[in-house]
Amino acid sequence: MPESSIDDARFADEAADAIAELYTRVGEGRPAPRLDATRRAMELLGDPQTAYPIIQLTGTNGKTSTARFTESLLRAHGLRTGLFTSPHLRVFNERISIDGEPISDEKLATNWQDVKPYIELVDAELQQKGDVRLTFFEALTVLAFASFADAPVDVAVIEVGMGGEWDSTNVADAQVAVFTPIDIDHAATLGSTITEIARTKAGIIKPGARVVTSVQAAAAMAEIESAVRRNDAELYREDKDFVLSSDLVAVGGQQISVTGRAGTYTEQFLPVFGDHQGHNAALAIAVVETFLGNGSVRIADDVLAQGLAEARSPGRLELASTEPPTLVDAAHNPHGVRSLVAALDRYFDVDEIAFVMAVLADKDVPGILAAVLPKATRVYATQVESERALSADELAVAVAKAGAGDRVAAFESVDDALYAAREWAGEQPRRMVVVAGSIILAGETLLIADDRDWA
Repeated sequence: MPESSIDDARFADEAADAIAELYTRVGEGRPAPRLDATRRAMELLGDPQTAYPIIQLTGTNGKTSTARFTESLLRAHGLRTGLFTSPHLRVFNERISIDGEPISDEKLATNWQDVKPYIELVDAELQQKGDVRLTFFEALTVLAFASFADAPVDVAVIEVGMGGEWDSTNVADAQVAVFTPIDIDHAATLGSTITEIARTKAGIIKPGARVVTSVQAAAAMAEIESAVRRNDAELYREDKDFVLSSDLVAVGGQQISVTGRAGTYTEQFLPVFGDHQGHNAALAIAVVETFLGNGSVRIADDVLAQGLAEARSPGRLELASTEPPTLVDAAHNPHGVRSLVAALDRYFDVDEIAFVMAVLADKDVPGILAAVLPKATRVYATQVESERALSADELAVAVAKAGAGDRVAAFESVDDALYAAREWAGEQPRRMVVVAGSIILAGETLLIADDRDWA
C-alpha cells in the first residue's frame, strides 16, 4: 500500500477516535447554559478566537444557509475562511470548514490531540467543583476556534449552536453580529415567547459591534434594538438599509436583485430554491458589505457572481433525485416548514406530494403538521437515530389526530420509508417526494441517496 494511503487510513482512524471521544460528552441537544467553562479552555489555549475577525450568526431559521453564503462571498474576495456550522449532514468534518472544504481527517485528529490536554484539565476543574465536564458542543467549539487559528484563517464565520448569550461560541467577540428570522423553537431551553428567545439571541451583540438583521417580528426587533443601545453598536436592517428588490424563478434556482448597503446588484443567479433563500442571500451580501467596508465598498460584479454561484446549502431544498423528484429539506419547526411549503408552490409544478417525515419529540409537532398536511397526498412517517426522536408510530398517531389518518403509513426504517414513497411517486408522472421534519432525517436521506446512487 502506498505510504500516502497508509497515512490517510491512519488519520481516518484517529479522526474517528476523536469524534467518538466528543460523543461521549453531554450531547448538543442538552447545552450547558454557561460560558465560563469554554472561556477557561480558551484561555489555557492562548485565546485562539482572538487571532482572526469573527462574523457570528444567530436566529431560528436560515442560519446555516446565510453562513454558507457569507463564507462563499468572502472566499470569492480571496480571503481564507473558516466556517463553523451545526449539525452536520453527511460527515462530521462538515462542521469545521477551512477555505470552503471540510476539515481534513489529519487536521481534525492532530488539532484534537493539541487541545485535548487543556480540555481534560478544565474537565477536572469542573468535576472538582461538582459540575459536569465540558459538553460535546463546548469541546467542539474549542476545537473549531483552535483549528481556525492553526490554519490560519483571515476571517471565521461562526453559527451559534443554540440561543446566543450563553452559547459556547459567544466566548468570541464578533465584529459583525448577524440575525436571521427569530421565531419559537427550543422553547424548553430558550423560552416560550419570541421576546424571551430574542433576548437570549441578542446576547451575541458586543460593545461596538455592527449588527445586521433580517426582517423581524416587532418583539424580536425590540430586543435587538435594546441590545444595540446597551452596547453602543450599529444596526443595519433588511427593508431599511438593504433589500431583496426582486427574485425570479430560474432553471436550477433563482435570479435575484439586491439593493445593498454599498451598491445595487441586479439579476444575480443563486443556485438554490426558495424565496427565503433569496432573503438569506441578501442578508449575506449586506453582512459582507458591512464586514469589508462598513457599507462603503461595493462588491465587484464578478466577485459577487462567483460567490453566489459557488454557494451551496446542502439539505436545504436540495434535489437529491430527479427520477422520481425527491427533495430533501432540513425544516424542523413550523416557521421552516411554512417556508418549504411556499417554495413547493412556486418552484415545483407537481400534482401530488408524498412527505417522508421524522420529527424530534421536543418539537412543535402539531405546528409542523398544520403546515405540511394541506400539501400532502400521503405521509410516510418514520424515525431517526436519536434519543430525542419521536417513534414512527407516535408520529403516525399525531398525523391521524390532525385529520389525515387515511393518508399516513409508519415505517421504523428511514430506508424503508424512502423506498415506499419513491415507489409510489414513480408510478405516475407529476408526483414528488419531499423529505422534511428533522435535520437528522435530511442527513440520513442524503447518505442513503449517495449509497443508492439515486438518479
